[in-house]
Amino acid sequence: MAGIKALVGLSFTGAIGLTFLLLGCALEQYGVYWPLFVLIFYILSPIPTFISRRLSDDTDASSNACRELAYFITTGIVVSSFGLPIVLARNTTIQWGACGLVMTGNAVIFLTILGFFVVFGGGDDFSWEQW
Repeated sequence: MAGIKALVGLSFTGAIGLTFLLLGCALEQYGVYWPLFVLIFYILSPIPTFISRRLSDDTDASSNACRELAYFITTGIVVSSFGLPIVLARNTTIQWGACGLVMTGNAVIFLTILGFFVVFGGGDDFSWEQW
């Protein structure tokens, strides 16, 4: 039952993050939908970690090259998702208020993705592999 509560909580925070993203696009004073391209980064960010967990062995070694590479690629994806709204705002494609809303949505969504890996990433009987 604790897994279901965690899943509902993560769904709620994900919805809040997407609400901030959509507010940054759809409010009347902003009205530009270019910031929706950060959705690509939301989809791409967990993929390297999924691949590294599938391919790497579960030894308790202090360092694993495959997992370290996955963390590096994931960090690049996350930094790019925070950089895209800033670049769009500096080019005056979007306004700075929209940039702030999108970056708030980014922070909430990526904390939700991190929470997903913390809650369901363990090797116990209720893990992310079931989903």
